Amino acid sequence: MGIAILRPHGPTVYCMKSLEIFIEKTLFATRWLLAPIFLGLALAVLALGVKFFQELVHIALHIIEIDEANLVLSILSLIDMALVGSLIVMVMFSGYENFVSRLDSVDAAGSLDWLGKLDANALKLKVAASIVAISSIHLLSKFMEASTIPNDKLLWYTIIHMTFVVSALMLGLLDKMAFSHHR
Repeated sequence: MGIAILRPHGPTVYCMKSLEIFIEKTLFATRWLLAPIFLGLALAVLALGVKFFQELVHIALHIIEIDEANLVLSILSLIDMALVGSLIVMVMFSGYENFVSRLDSVDAAGSLDWLGKLDANALKLKVAASIVAISSIHLLSKFMEASTIPNDKLLWYTIIHMTFVVSALMLGLLDKMAFSHHR
């Protein structure tokens, strides 16, 4: 009594299937919108490299005049830039590999062992560990200047650093709990 039954091969089913395929292909193609972002990260590594060598030249030109504490702070700054650069490269390569496309142009001699093995969860943990390392260097540099920094600011630097540490530990714990049966 007025109930319409769709035939499995009718025009409505065909139209819906075509629409579904179009939407899925469009969604899948949008992953390429991330490619310019990863190229932007490559430019960020370049900018960081320029600043790194600018600081290195500055240290070299003033090595005789710099006291030990300032030399250590300058070296910590270089280490900090190296860690940030490594973090950017890790996110750039593994993000591209995981979400956009495989890196087919890397030959066997130039390949990175971890490439293709970092899923989103492993990348998240590496980013968290890198942030803790970067924060540690910043905190160490602040402690080396402790005589010129008010105690309340040092306390806040420590609290912020410990927040990063606890967050990284919680991410690791949650990852272990959620994915232990897959490993």
